[in-house]
Amino acid sequence: MDTPTQSPTYLAAELRLPTNWLDYTILAIYFVVVLGIGLAARRSVRTSLDFFLSGRSLPAWITGLAFISANLAATEILGMAANSAQYGAYTVHWYWIGAIPAMVFLGLVMMPFYYGSKVRSVPEFLLLRFDRWAHLLSSILFAFAAILIAGVNLYALAIVVEALLGWPQWVAIVVAGFFVLAYITLGGLSSAIYNEVLQFFVILAALIPITILGLKKAGGWGGLTDKLTAAHGDNFTTAWGGTGIGHGNPLGANWLTIVLGLGFVLSFGYWTTNFAEVQRALSAKNLSAAQRTPLIAAYPKIFIVFLVMIPGLVAAALVPNIGTSASGLQYNDAIPYLMQELLPNGVLGIAVTGLLAAFMAGMAANVSSFNTVFTNDIWAKYVVKDREDAHYVRFGRLITAIGVLASVGTAFLASSFSNIMSYLQTLFSFFNVPMFVVFIVGMFWKRASAKSGFWGLLAGTVTAMVNYFVMYKKDIIGIPSDQGANFVSAIAGFVAGAVVMVAVSLFTKPKPAEELQGLVYGTRSPGTAEAPAAGDDAWYRRPALLGWGAVVLAAVCYIPFSF
Repeated sequence: MDTPTQSPTYLAAELRLPTNWLDYTILAIYFVVVLGIGLAARRSVRTSLDFFLSGRSLPAWITGLAFISANLAATEILGMAANSAQYGAYTVHWYWIGAIPAMVFLGLVMMPFYYGSKVRSVPEFLLLRFDRWAHLLSSILFAFAAILIAGVNLYALAIVVEALLGWPQWVAIVVAGFFVLAYITLGGLSSAIYNEVLQFFVILAALIPITILGLKKAGGWGGLTDKLTAAHGDNFTTAWGGTGIGHGNPLGANWLTIVLGLGFVLSFGYWTTNFAEVQRALSAKNLSAAQRTPLIAAYPKIFIVFLVMIPGLVAAALVPNIGTSASGLQYNDAIPYLMQELLPNGVLGIAVTGLLAAFMAGMAANVSSFNTVFTNDIWAKYVVKDREDAHYVRFGRLITAIGVLASVGTAFLASSFSNIMSYLQTLFSFFNVPMFVVFIVGMFWKRASAKSGFWGLLAGTVTAMVNYFVMYKKDIIGIPSDQGANFVSAIAGFVAGAVVMVAVSLFTKPKPAEELQGLVYGTRSPGTAEAPAAGDDAWYRRPALLGWGAVVLAAVCYIPFSF
């Protein structure tokens, strides 16, 4: 079986879909609604807080759906279906161990610090806990990463539209970029969030028919597993088969690197420090709603894996040689292939709209977080200080346009990588993991000094990059795949950042205790949820119950795939 690095990002040209006027009408209606939401949201934008954080006024169910929708992008739709076609049921690890525990940790442990400190961004928290150098470095790294990731979504959208609808790539890039730019510039974060709620349901409407019809065509779950077991062996439909230390498997990782590299370092690094996600929670109306945002999102996250994994497994069963030159189809072709084979017109239009919605949601999440960080954490704090609020709203709209244009450039950079999923995991190991170690040490260790934040972040980032570009790419150490290298880079970056933070802290002065109130665990509660009104203590308003329920449900889901 090919290694993960052999799966290109382009789609087969022969996957052109038989779209007609009905499909294009559905697509046009969607774009009109998107712009309408942007125009409607514009009326609520009066201050910079309205533009960048929706005035901290949104209910938990809105921010929760936006939180998960912002994640339903290139990796989720094409990347995870491709992973399933290539690796089989190993894909469940990215959800049940690679997302749910970290989302729960964000809601129960970290959101009180973020929301209680009233920061507008993740990097701004580092300014309070450490110093301006840690803040500036984290702001620059995050802004850079956001544009790179937005470019991935834009490039993925372009290659999908070119293959499926026949539009030239540049047309798809311009059209998608225009609509994202229009509705974020008009309505700020509120527009992005309400569109993400719409996009969540559109994406489900696209994936559910593909999953049901694909499963039926493969002979149901029993017929599907029989075909896959015969072609790929028993481990293809299990989560842990072949992951013993010293055993080989296509993923190039054992249970230890899965648990530590993916389940802890990469997962916690992404979900707890990626401002494209955290920004949705910060826009909630109170601390309780902010805490419940990632917890509400965790429940659909548990089950979305079936909507992307099953189509990938079906494609592997129906096209036994998928991913090789013999079939003419790559792993990334799994969902487009099933769209072509299974969906009638009308439903096909919904599916195409769902794919476009997924890519636009991912791009919009990163662009909206980029404009917030660049405006508040770089421009307002280091370039043009103490101007009137309207100036920063105007600049936020300007930098949104610049961010979209920059994303167009980074879209072509993404084309140089052979696999969308591997590329994004590489970016997460470089940028999110080092930031996570700085947060986790700073939040739980009072002795961590102000200077340790900058040096820990720098050491973690450099170490992760050196491991990937030098140790792995130059074959100094033997790692079977890009994904395995990403797990190792994440672990190396985490360890290096933690070691450097401890070393620097031992030789520099800690911050005064009074400056750490509400920023370090155990100092004092940085904010408390409002006391519920009488009779308003329903289970779905209790963050702890929601969080532990999600963890237990994810653990139970592993049982059928463990034998």
